[in-house]
Amino acid sequence: MIVELEYGEDKLKVEINEKNLLHIITSKPLKALENPRQSLIQNMRNPIASLPIPAKVKGKKRICIVISDSTRAVPTKLILEALLAELAINGIPKESITILIATGLHRPNLGDELVRLVGRDILDHYSVVNHNARDRQSCEFLGKTKRGTPIIINKIFVESDFKILTGLIEPHFMAGFSGGRKAVCPGISYMEMFKHFHGPDILESPQSAYGVLEGNPFHEESTEIAKKSKVDFIVNVTINKNKEVTGIFCGDLEEAFYAGAKFCMDASCCQIRQEADIVLTTGGGLPIDATLYQTVKGMVGAMPAVKKGGMIIIASQCNEKIGSPEFVEIIEHEADHDEFMNKIKRKDYFKIDQWEFEELVKARKKAEIYLYSGCILASSFKIPPTTLKVVNSVEEAIEIGFGKYGRNAKISVIPEGPYAIPVKV
Repeated sequence: MIVELEYGEDKLKVEINEKNLLHIITSKPLKALENPRQSLIQNMRNPIASLPIPAKVKGKKRICIVISDSTRAVPTKLILEALLAELAINGIPKESITILIATGLHRPNLGDELVRLVGRDILDHYSVVNHNARDRQSCEFLGKTKRGTPIIINKIFVESDFKILTGLIEPHFMAGFSGGRKAVCPGISYMEMFKHFHGPDILESPQSAYGVLEGNPFHEESTEIAKKSKVDFIVNVTINKNKEVTGIFCGDLEEAFYAGAKFCMDASCCQIRQEADIVLTTGGGLPIDATLYQTVKGMVGAMPAVKKGGMIIIASQCNEKIGSPEFVEIIEHEADHDEFMNKIKRKDYFKIDQWEFEELVKARKKAEIYLYSGCILASSFKIPPTTLKVVNSVEEAIEIGFGKYGRNAKISVIPEGPYAIPVKV
């Protein structure tokens, strides 16, 4: 049987013998909205648990719209076109609006990438600013959370008198689901905060996982931080496998997000009967499989579907290679995973992007990991084999698996990677 994997902008075709195939784990097919722009306008005018934008924006002088960066498959240009038009007809001039890119600790979006993100017309007529998490002067202290996390948020956002979050609701390996509050935390947060909400005290909780909101400390912390920053309105969407809009959730920071998360949960979960010897998964295709850093999400997503001591094979284009310099350093030098976990639990130790390696270690402790990437060659790869092994093809990795588990080894496939959540029944 031929299976098609999401890989970069294309599909990667792999043949698997049906006698070996245990599950194909996919999200439910969802029909795209016929007129998403009109649906956006209707939902902004009829929001969830909130007054509509015309009523809320009256008399406001400084509007901040937070958008996701280019690592997310958000239809940002579509959302902005509808949202900016709605603000315009309600008397808000262009000069009163700042579009703030929630980069978190990612690099800024510049040049042609920025044009693709928001569109040339919006870029030419509105102020579009990248958040810089490393610049303390650009952020303002708002107090602390109940857990003691300092709340230090982008000043442009804090000083605005009407604050809108936009984004995509999809499964997330730490927060349960992306969207809503995540645009603030970590999206426009100062880097000092990351050692708290991306620290092991939160991430080692079993509730900090795909599809989980109740009791999830990451979700609770980011929600508290977003509420303290006084969000006025959210515009969130869900998408299908073709990156088409399937749902729109506008209104209250929490209520609109929860409605979108429920919709996403119903669509994303796939029941499985048993764990497989081998799970073949992906980084999810572009833009999320642009780096190995983001590809970790697919590894963690495969964990419920693979046996302890089994194998995760992940296909990810990684056209931007590994990730930040900090992540490269960690992944190349942390060969002893137990020692790494002991280090990050120390109060005097903190490195940017340590959390992503922490998540990778979770997956590695359950299964061996094999990576296929057309942009990362095994000969130039410095990652210790104790972490993961690079192969020249998916087929090569499958053959290695047969050598370990026998020719009758069972294989489950997750073509969408982190966009589908395996649930054992």
